Amino acid sequence: MDDKTDKIPAIKCSICNGEQVAGFKNIHTGAFEEDMLILGEKDLKEFKKKYGITGEIQKIY
Repeated sequence: MDDKTDKIPAIKCSICNGEQVAGFKNIHTGAFEEDMLILGEKDLKEFKKKYGITGEIQKIY
């Protein structure tokens, strides 16, 4: 993640197939930058650890 002031962690969720992708949403443009596929709780924990994220992550659909 380049600039923490412009991007927030988010999980993009597909309403069709349930696929979830973790990444970062630009707060100014709304653009989503994908980082990793989330297949389960283990992947989500890995993503949070990688970027030092604590607490809940916003989900976008």
